[in-house]
Amino acid sequence: MVRSYDQFVDRILEKGIPEMISFDHDLGDMNYRVRNSFSEKTGYDCAKWLIEYSLDYELMLPDFYCHSMNPIGKENIITLLTNFRNH
Repeated sequence: MVRSYDQFVDRILEKGIPEMISFDHDLGDMNYRVRNSFSEKTGYDCAKWLIEYSLDYELMLPDFYCHSMNPIGKENIITLLTNFRNH
């Protein structure tokens, strides 16, 4: 189980893409300084990274689920990954 964007990236780089990923939108434990404000990395950022990684290495997306309690974030993750898979 990973709980941050950095852990997500590190885990996939170390072990490869798993068969199934369950996303949560609000990771809540990591803030990154972006210019003059703070921006929290979310499960949506993880999903975007996964798509870029899949494109770079010509890999298939794994099965995915989104268990987030954030309805907008959940929909954004599902829509992003579904659209990529269908494209």
